[in-house]
Amino acid sequence: MSTMTAEMMRAISPTAWGGAELLAEIATPKPVPGATEVLVRVRAAGVNPTDFKQRVSGGLGLWGDPPILGYDVSGVVEAVGLGVTLHAPGDEVFGMPHFPRQAGAYAEYVVAPARQFAPKPATLDHVQAAALPLTALTAWQVLVDTADVQPGQRVLIHAAAGGLGHVAVQIAKARGAHVIGTASAPKHELLRALGADELVDYTATPFESVVADVDVVLDTIGGDYGARSLETLRAGGILVCLASPFDPGDEVAAQAAARGVRVAAPLVEPDRLALTEIAALVEAGALRPVIDTVLPLAEARRAHELGESGRTTGKIVLTVD
Repeated sequence: MSTMTAEMMRAISPTAWGGAELLAEIATPKPVPGATEVLVRVRAAGVNPTDFKQRVSGGLGLWGDPPILGYDVSGVVEAVGLGVTLHAPGDEVFGMPHFPRQAGAYAEYVVAPARQFAPKPATLDHVQAAALPLTALTAWQVLVDTADVQPGQRVLIHAAAGGLGHVAVQIAKARGAHVIGTASAPKHELLRALGADELVDYTATPFESVVADVDVVLDTIGGDYGARSLETLRAGGILVCLASPFDPGDEVAAQAAARGVRVAAPLVEPDRLALTEIAALVEAGALRPVIDTVLPLAEARRAHELGESGRTTGKIVLTVD
């Protein structure tokens, strides 16, 4: 792409909404920061299930022209707009800007409000930092803001070895919780190393037959997991539904009410203060991202195919050179 002018950049955009084969590298104008915004040179971009879902469905109709996928950003501030004092050119930052609107992380540059980024943890490189924002912000906002997890409470995390699950395990543990995870047996060793107290091989045992008296359940799977999870919750507990669609349905809601259990379906938001807390956990050695695969930006299609296979442990990250 050496013929590109300095005002253009590389990005990944779907030629139409649908399969991973529709992802293509394009040249598009490099964005310019406005007032209170920063221009970030992207070094790495995390890949999340929401990227796959929005590539298929067209998301919530909140896309730019051209549509550029991706929310997780780690990079270096290149320029700042009028009034920005939080960051300066040369600062290393990470964040999940604009969600659920287009962030455009699968690109060489991103522009976003300065307060949607935080300083990158010094102990992480850009690939590791790019693996965290969306999953860690989701886990933080669910466990801290929505469920208010307290020391000694019992937290059940489904798909505990997944991109979100393995981060939620660590944040729940950092909150002092007793953490129970569902995962296939080969992933148990990793999850114990991350702090999980109990593990259930969902391929061998129905989790609801061996887990009880739980205060908080994180359901990232959907289907019948919501109704089954209600059986594990004590009265006053909370079922947090993070699978798409977020609404667990009237039947689950009615069963929850009968059991004295709350149901919540939060949507993650950009959150600089939470990112700062997450970075502090990283620096304290209480949180680390697990990276499954690292690929160059040009191989975004392969990254999506791998992610949609459902066989990854931890996160897929694209590097942007």
